[in-house]
Amino acid sequence: MSTSTVKAIKGGEFVIRDTHHSEVFIPEEWNEEQKMIANMCEDFIRQEIWPNLERIDNMEEGLMPSILEKAGELGLLGLSVPEELGGMGVDFKTNLLATEVLGKGYSFSVSYGAHTGIGTLPVLYYGTEEQKQKYVPKLASGEWKAAYCLTEPSSGSDANSGKTKAELTEDGKHYILNGQKMWITNGGFANLFTVFAKIDDDKNLTAFLVEADSEGISLNPEEKKMGIKGSSTRQVFFNNVKVPVENMLSERQNGFKIALNILNIGRIKLGAGVLGGAKESITESVNYANEREQFGRPISKYGAIRHKIAEQVIQTFVTESAIYRAGQNIDDAIHAFIADGMPKSEATLKGIEEFAPECAVIKVAGSECLDFVVDEAVQIFGGMGYSAESSVERAYRDSRINRIFEGTNEINRMLTVEMMLRRAMKGELDLMGPAMAVANELMSIPDFGDSPEGVLGEQYKALKGFKKVILMVAGSAVQKLMQTLSKEQEVLMNVADVAIWSYLAESALLRVDKLVHTKGEAACEHEIAIVKTYFYDVADKINKAAKDAINSFATGDEAKMMLMGLKRFTKTEAFNSKEARQKIALRVIEANKYDF
Repeated sequence: MSTSTVKAIKGGEFVIRDTHHSEVFIPEEWNEEQKMIANMCEDFIRQEIWPNLERIDNMEEGLMPSILEKAGELGLLGLSVPEELGGMGVDFKTNLLATEVLGKGYSFSVSYGAHTGIGTLPVLYYGTEEQKQKYVPKLASGEWKAAYCLTEPSSGSDANSGKTKAELTEDGKHYILNGQKMWITNGGFANLFTVFAKIDDDKNLTAFLVEADSEGISLNPEEKKMGIKGSSTRQVFFNNVKVPVENMLSERQNGFKIALNILNIGRIKLGAGVLGGAKESITESVNYANEREQFGRPISKYGAIRHKIAEQVIQTFVTESAIYRAGQNIDDAIHAFIADGMPKSEATLKGIEEFAPECAVIKVAGSECLDFVVDEAVQIFGGMGYSAESSVERAYRDSRINRIFEGTNEINRMLTVEMMLRRAMKGELDLMGPAMAVANELMSIPDFGDSPEGVLGEQYKALKGFKKVILMVAGSAVQKLMQTLSKEQEVLMNVADVAIWSYLAESALLRVDKLVHTKGEAACEHEIAIVKTYFYDVADKINKAAKDAINSFATGDEAKMMLMGLKRFTKTEAFNSKEARQKIALRVIEANKYDF
């Protein structure tokens, strides 16, 4: 099947459209240049970060800014910045790859992500030519560091309710900023703040570029945090700060849109960053399991430990598959917009906005994958895992923030469903047609069809069922709850979970199918074991989440019919998951590292 004849998939369309394995990018396809960038990032982590973790966590004065400057010298701060502004101008998925590898850097990865993402990108994508020329080269080189000032004491998830104010001076040359921002990453050493404030009685925020040495800016002491102790996190106060009018970013009241679009980028990049942390924690787990002996042999020989290691691998492999599938989709959308004559910065924002539902999915999946992996790593280490002398103790503490960063996972779950339903209401995504088809199928005699062919045939059949579950539950919920659905947060999160698991399942399936077609079935036995085990397990999770949703809004014959359909759509064949997990665990145990 030629990809050139396939119409590009739209964001959220995975629910209603079958995707062929030839349409997706898989991590096994990195080219030599991309591998070189990944190796450069790996070397940087090993040379500059890991030997200095204690110094970083102790917030040694000037250390983090100096490390960022070294990253800038290597070009790592300007990967997404065009060459004409002092960067490397790599494509989106290559940027994700670098973020993944640097995600092994504990607190450094937070400072790096804030600087290169929410710190630099607002100027790059929304700045005037003068603003970009003035600030972006300095940010790409590391000469200047950046921070993003959105959250306030009374406005977190509800960002547009911020109380920071901006008033135009009588001579029309400056805006006077007054307000307070909190949880500002890099706040202690940033040279440039992107600050969101409301002008007069505006309904929406406006963004401003504010230089940190401006008179009237003051900082609270560093926050004491559970984890990511080496990253600077401060409150920032603006007391009659004069900001030149030319430092307004984009247009008046466009700040909320800037915040949303930059957060979309932050979400998928967070997913990539935690992926690097997960892989490293698996390697640490395997190393320790191979070295630690109990009852006369390494604990890696025990089934309970192998189960944990295998599940760490499965969750990480599946999440990785989704991240780079979405990354390629975004790259393709960007290129299509450019081909239609759109400027690159606008095309990049538009491409990422197109896949905002997938960005939210990946943020949730990635952060929860890492939390699971590091939790199991501590368990594998046992008492040593609870000691501050172990690497997994730091990983465990540092991981927890990721379910809160870039919008809480609860907010992102609801956003995933709301964004797709909103697109359906606008006619951009045909969800109701397929949902009605599933509803009609419930009323008809089941067609169980022929037995699926191929090593992954059962999984493709199961995937169709998973998508029918999404359409059945979401379609019925929309009809039943109508205008109150947005307030039914439990139902939205049930539907979101089914969508997230289905997207992850499909991404892993397409990746493994592509590998089988490339390398042959025999060479992919471990990857096949991963995808089969994931499908076997997730079918029950999908059944439970959908059942909870159905029982919350449907009764009587309607509920019975939907629950019968749900049982049919999530039915699985008998499968020896214990044997599959043993096979998966043995591969990484013998390699003594995560090697997928």
